[in-house]
Amino acid sequence: MKHPALPVSRAALAVMVVSGAIALAACSRPAPAPEPVRAVRTLTVGTDSAGGVMEYAADVRARVESRLGFRVGGKMTRRSVDLGDTVKAGQVLAQIDPQDLRLGQESARAGVNAAKVQFELAEADFKRFSDLRQQNFISAAELERREATLKSAQATYQQAQAQAGVQGNQAAYATLVADAAGVVTAVDAEPGQVIAAGAPVVRVALDGPRDVVFTVPEDRVAFVRSLEGSKGALQVQPWGGGAPVAATVREVAAAADPTTRTFVVKADVARGAGLQLGQTVTVKIEVPRTEGIVKLPLTAVFETGGKTAVWVLDDKSMTVQPQPVQVATADGNAVVVAAGLRPGQEVVSAGAHVLTPGQTVKRYIDPHRAAAALGSVSTPVRDGASGAGGAGVAAAAR
Repeated sequence: MKHPALPVSRAALAVMVVSGAIALAACSRPAPAPEPVRAVRTLTVGTDSAGGVMEYAADVRARVESRLGFRVGGKMTRRSVDLGDTVKAGQVLAQIDPQDLRLGQESARAGVNAAKVQFELAEADFKRFSDLRQQNFISAAELERREATLKSAQATYQQAQAQAGVQGNQAAYATLVADAAGVVTAVDAEPGQVIAAGAPVVRVALDGPRDVVFTVPEDRVAFVRSLEGSKGALQVQPWGGGAPVAATVREVAAAADPTTRTFVVKADVARGAGLQLGQTVTVKIEVPRTEGIVKLPLTAVFETGGKTAVWVLDDKSMTVQPQPVQVATADGNAVVVAAGLRPGQEVVSAGAHVLTPGQTVKRYIDPHRAAAALGSVSTPVRDGASGAGGAGVAAAAR
């Protein structure tokens, strides 16, 4: 007995069609593309030597450089020197308006005269009362009061004299003079400007010893400090030409500059060396060569997790893994590795920024070098020989 077919609704039919389409789409979803095998340049870690000559740009400065200013305030009326002028000891450099200072000096002199008159009057009175006391016309207490008045007048007179001396010095300070011979290296004020007491007006590099001043990075400061006091440890070469001059490290800064993080070094040069103030020179420091160190190009190192590392290639699986290293210093375009690698390891020298741990790579083969290597083979080779030739090309491209 056949049962009649049950009617199918349109909604149920639509659900069945959609479910079937989803199932077919899931079955036909493409697999994710495999990670590409990247070509990298590699090199084999070996020992090398570091050393040579370190060069730094420097300038010649005076050992002593004074910032001269007025010891009193006022309006500057004249400046007698300009930048680069040579000055002598006692030469007038600038002057301020002395009118107020002269009035103060005259007032102090008048005060001295008044105090002098009072002192002389008290002195005469004391002499008269001393005579009266000897004749018993006055009491001892009265004579003591006259003596106190005399001492007070004398002290006032001395005070007025000292104040007059101060005012006289103030008037003399209206003229700025050079303390010693030298060269004007900076001008900090112009005529018409109101100058405060102590404000710099001109800067004078005094005649005397000369220093070559330059800065060194933190990794070199210990070596430069070890040269302190060694005669002729540095060579100074003027940029404008001329024979090199020997110099001696005199001072190394105890702290680094907060902006550049470098240390200031001052080296002493002889006065007769022919170097001019402000001249630019090159300082050359010879560094003894050190053998048996590991050097890598800058492109081989990268930073991961706050540490410096390199990619080490496993020759069997052709995969790379990060290897933390300790960098001692820089040597030109290379870094000196203090720890973390051993000779014979193969590291990635180019392409380190696009790699991930465990990634499969292949050695980069220069097409031009590969073509040249194949072109040099003039006779057919057997299958076994062809494998050896291919390995040689790969080794040459490392």
